[in-house]
Amino acid sequence: MRRLLKNMGWLLGGRGINAVLSLVYLALATRTLGLEGFGYFAAIVALGQTVTGIANFQTWQFIVRWGASGTPVDAASDSAASGVDASRGGPIDSATAQATGFAIALDILSVLLGIVLSALLVLSVPLWLPLPQDLLWLTFGYCVVSLISIRSTPTGLLRLNFAFATATAAEAVQPIIRAGGAVLAWLFMPTVAGFVLAYAVSELAVALALWIAAARTERIDLRALSLTQIPRRHREAWRFVVSTNLSGSLTIAGKQMMILLVGTFGGAALLGGFRVASQLGQALVALAQTVSKAILPELVHARDNALEIARRMANIALVGGVVAVLMALVFGRWGIEAIAGYEFRVFYWAMVILAIAGAVELVGASLESLLVSAGRAHVAFIVRAVPTLLALVLLDTAIDWNGAKGAAFAVLGSSSLAVIGFYVAIVNSRELRFVVEEEAVESPALDPIARDASAADDRRIG
Repeated sequence: MRRLLKNMGWLLGGRGINAVLSLVYLALATRTLGLEGFGYFAAIVALGQTVTGIANFQTWQFIVRWGASGTPVDAASDSAASGVDASRGGPIDSATAQATGFAIALDILSVLLGIVLSALLVLSVPLWLPLPQDLLWLTFGYCVVSLISIRSTPTGLLRLNFAFATATAAEAVQPIIRAGGAVLAWLFMPTVAGFVLAYAVSELAVALALWIAAARTERIDLRALSLTQIPRRHREAWRFVVSTNLSGSLTIAGKQMMILLVGTFGGAALLGGFRVASQLGQALVALAQTVSKAILPELVHARDNALEIARRMANIALVGGVVAVLMALVFGRWGIEAIAGYEFRVFYWAMVILAIAGAVELVGASLESLLVSAGRAHVAFIVRAVPTLLALVLLDTAIDWNGAKGAAFAVLGSSSLAVIGFYVAIVNSRELRFVVEEEAVESPALDPIARDASAADDRRIG
């Protein structure tokens, strides 16, 4: 717990820097472009993040899961399995190198598939999104830059080595360049293209910084590039890859698709306002992702105490979520007007509702990570998928009912159902029930009713 809290401190420090600088470029973009212009800008960014979310494999999880031991592998069998000629530099000598090679190969596949998906998506934009024709090439370019800037693999290497301070320093490059670029765009190119360019440069810069930091922390052996080596050693590999990819796609692309569909059903102005409300109100979702990224390596390394760690983190998250929602209620109206301008003030209640959704996600982050660490990534995906798809289907009705507030309620409902589902899945997971029963046998003094397996489940998981 001590190391986990320290690592979370570094990650949250990075988030704090990001949050402060985000206010700079958000204020400049909204006040320069106006409600509708900011809507176009938000649509382009959301399209890039949607493509990246769908195409990107959560390779950092593979590195943490299969590279965690860092143990040497048998040289002869490894050479035969991977086709590596030992006379040309020797076989791959560790699980970490193999996991990294698999992750990089998946990243290359992501970029290639993502470019095709970007072209198809941008060609279809005039049919469903209020985006001017002259911005389509800019949109495609931003999608390609987002794909090239995929950085899950170097992030995984840094987390595997618990180099959270190094990762935080590298990730700070993004908000610094983004804020500086926004200032330059405001001064010399006060258009949608200017602000999109600032975003694109910051994406490339942070990816480069993370790769450099990862290479200094862990040797990257490009001879290990392979889509078959890890699956030969781990039968469940492809199921885990697909499950985490789909789950990550739902988390990232689902959120961005929600923003895009708000524009489809409500127009560019509503899209721009909802994006501001989402960025301010759902800052807690980013915090939830931070908790998840910090806790997963600990859960993988300390399987015997995974349940207890997740329970404690959920309790801490609950307190933090309540405080954040109260702050949104008290200071939100002033904050949204001070940052974005008076015309965005009407989105205050949407921001508050999204803040509540963020608090729910914050509590659920450790539960989702617990499922993934126990090899139940496919269950986490299903639990996340059903509420997300339900929210997207009901979005048009929600907007007709109450505009941006209706869309925010759709997000809140989706998050609530997902977290309830995570809890139910943990209670009914055989692997986690075994851990609970084992802890109850080994430490009966911790709980008077620990001898009762179902009661222990309820108390420890709850």
